[in-house]
Amino acid sequence: MNLTEIRSQAKVKLAGVCQVCRICDGKACAGKVPGMGGIGTGSSFKHNVEALDRYSLNLRVIHKVNEPCLEYSLFGKKLKMPVMGAAIGGGTINYNDAITEHDLNSAIIEGCSVAGSIGQLGEGPSLDYFRDGLEIISGNNGWGVPIIKPREQEEIIKRIKMAEEAGCCAVGIDIDAAGLINMRANGQRVEAKSLQQLEELTKSTSLPVILKGIMTPDEAEKAAVSGAKAIVVSNHGGRVLDCTPGTAEVLPGIANGVKGKITILIDGGIRTGYDVLKCLALGADATMIGRPLALGAIGGGTGGVSLTLEQIYQELFVAMIMTGTAEVTTVDPAILFYD
Repeated sequence: MNLTEIRSQAKVKLAGVCQVCRICDGKACAGKVPGMGGIGTGSSFKHNVEALDRYSLNLRVIHKVNEPCLEYSLFGKKLKMPVMGAAIGGGTINYNDAITEHDLNSAIIEGCSVAGSIGQLGEGPSLDYFRDGLEIISGNNGWGVPIIKPREQEEIIKRIKMAEEAGCCAVGIDIDAAGLINMRANGQRVEAKSLQQLEELTKSTSLPVILKGIMTPDEAEKAAVSGAKAIVVSNHGGRVLDCTPGTAEVLPGIANGVKGKITILIDGGIRTGYDVLKCLALGADATMIGRPLALGAIGGGTGGVSLTLEQIYQELFVAMIMTGTAEVTTVDPAILFYD
């Protein structure tokens, strides 16, 4: 299968949930939560895409960069490029039963691994789903990161210990899910976390801890102080709070404060290798991609995920040559043109 066929298959399976638009910008699916859209007006989702679109790449070809280095090391793993699969759970709730939770997790974890990347697992109300996801990561030599909801402390620590036993290379907490409606609807408490609570969580494990849902410089500083090894600049794909800025809008201010103190990841509206390069130029160390991989998984399973990432790799490779960027670890902000 090719990517066109994979997207066609996904469109059939997601009828009524996602139109699999040529440009995935959140306009056609605004307000469709559960589903693939952004909450409320959908502005937070749309802002993610629009923020990246405001930047263009300066074409530069008088240089010696013909074989750029895309490799990036993260959590003891050498990645083919600075791109991870974002946590995209909720097959039953969000994807109209187009794919089972097990098959979604398998496609993401294994597809990312095939492409030389690390996939993440979303976590929902059922502990059985979480356990099943950990088994997939364990069978994949620890190449996977479970992302835990901001539950009560003892529940998070219990799941962190399970991740340790499964041999995961890191563990994450999506603190931006503090107001997630579907968790509350299932009678499961999620909550905002204080700095003291975050410190308790990072000290409970030897695994690197990722805090996902950082959108301001002051909270980035707090995350670094907490002992976390990485943050994700994220508004949860525009799915938890209407009217937020796009992640690429806030990234430079965050990077200005914590670059070098903590690994900076970003998600939200990243669709291509060109978007990846823009994020690196704006201060991210690496990126995460969600919806495109969900479509790849639904339309083509493991192969759909790996093919999607391979296209992003090819786009990033060419973009680096055409901007004179030799390495992904040192991307000059001057490659960007702000429109």
